[in-house]
Amino acid sequence: MHLRNKTVLIPGASRPVGRAIARRFGKEGAFLILPCYDWPEDTAEMKEEFQQAGFSFHTRTTDLRIDSEVQQLAEEIKKRTGHLDFLINNIERGGMPVVHGSYDLEHNKNQWNLEVETTLKAKWLLYHHCLPLMLHHPNGAVVNISSISAITGRSGPAAQLFSDGFSAANRAVQSFTESWAREAAPDIRVNELMIGLIESRHGPGTRGWEALTERETEAILDHIPLKRIGHPDEIADAVFFLAVEARYMTGSTLRMDGGFILGGEKFADMPPGLL
Repeated sequence: MHLRNKTVLIPGASRPVGRAIARRFGKEGAFLILPCYDWPEDTAEMKEEFQQAGFSFHTRTTDLRIDSEVQQLAEEIKKRTGHLDFLINNIERGGMPVVHGSYDLEHNKNQWNLEVETTLKAKWLLYHHCLPLMLHHPNGAVVNISSISAITGRSGPAAQLFSDGFSAANRAVQSFTESWAREAAPDIRVNELMIGLIESRHGPGTRGWEALTERETEAILDHIPLKRIGHPDEIADAVFFLAVEARYMTGSTLRMDGGFILGGEKFADMPPGLL
């Protein structure tokens, strides 16, 4: 438990990917700050699991899109621990075309803003208000979690899973990663984990996945060289590596997508040649 006396802020821990990340840090003895906003049943389940596991943690209802609420969160962390070692920027709300349909529909009148504010603005607010706390404890790290939608946009076999606003917001995350790495150096490292299709996040277990046809899901899997969807625990291990172990990495983006961006093209045999 080599992270005892370390504090880590992990939004989205009520959901599977965030939960796996929080579980990974909790097992290492870190004190977990877990802001929650919606998903009350999942939050209650998370609390029960972490209490039974003996983790040290604190939850707080916070709308991470609102400047004053994030500022209050940072002030509470300062009162409780006096510092913050790791910020895991695991916050996004990705509208899926297969679920939401067109932005022109009445029920989507606020969807674009929701996607951009959660995926982009909330990350900036967390970093902006937490950086002073992190500078009290040098050798900490920020990990921004983004999506391969930044590269694919709404195209290819996963076109029904990535909306335009969500994709554009994720494209901008890399700008944050590189700018913050310069600003926070040399005391704090800032890196990014760009993830592909994961169980419960744009994969099985996500609302809308079951609406895809068998042909559509086969096309997605055929496009992934590793021929499978990722697991939240694999994301947690990669986040832990970037935050704790990758001590000579900053400003970097690590892609973890099973090779999705490479596409389904087959490796060609060497031709015999003409000579």
